[in-house]
Amino acid sequence: MVQGKPAYSLGKTLIISVAALAAMLATASATSAQEPAVVIPPPSLDERASGSTEIAVFAGGCFWGVQGVFQHVKGVKKAVSGYAGGTAATADYETVSGGKTGHAESVEVTYDPREVTYGQLLQVFFSVAHNPTQLNYQGPDHGTQYRSALFAVTNEQKKVADAYIAQLSKSRAFPAAIVTQVSPFKGFYAAEDYHQDFLTRNPTHPYIVYNDLPKIENLRALFPAAFRANPVLVFKAKS
Repeated sequence: MVQGKPAYSLGKTLIISVAALAAMLATASATSAQEPAVVIPPPSLDERASGSTEIAVFAGGCFWGVQGVFQHVKGVKKAVSGYAGGTAATADYETVSGGKTGHAESVEVTYDPREVTYGQLLQVFFSVAHNPTQLNYQGPDHGTQYRSALFAVTNEQKKVADAYIAQLSKSRAFPAAIVTQVSPFKGFYAAEDYHQDFLTRNPTHPYIVYNDLPKIENLRALFPAAFRANPVLVFKAKS
């Protein structure tokens, strides 16, 4: 994303209808996203069933689009943009944007494994949310803060993630090597309020239209059974 605060803050946001969003998605799809979706198989190894909500942390470039994608996945109860990989002292947008904090722009996903598993979230992450073959950048955004990474909250998540990357690499699902890092989870720090729900609140922002709305359309097209039209938001829309 463009460095510094975005052109539209939460004080000047736009909430649109589902019909209007669908029209924008169609337009964005027609103009082509920078990172097209890749059809990939589901993971051969997945987590065991659990009766309680779980947390997973994904990093795949600008968190606006990654958050937006997971907010449209059934079974996801919350998706928060933030920072992972560094310390609390440096977990702010301006500092992280310098690329020297160890942080990656990330999204913390709270999900119900009875509705969607970690493996299924990984399939969406690799297929739709970002390009896992780009080292320390995503599209127009460059720097280690935009790296592809998975922060494993549990040992089981690490096993599933490592196995899936090996599976996709062996099958040559992508035209280049997968560079996604699998790292232990050490902490997540929520981003500033103006970054939360940014895709939904700013659907006409040029960055969102070109880079991120097509990801939502790809999610709907490739994973229709998992797609929810109304995203689960961090902040409730003002009436």
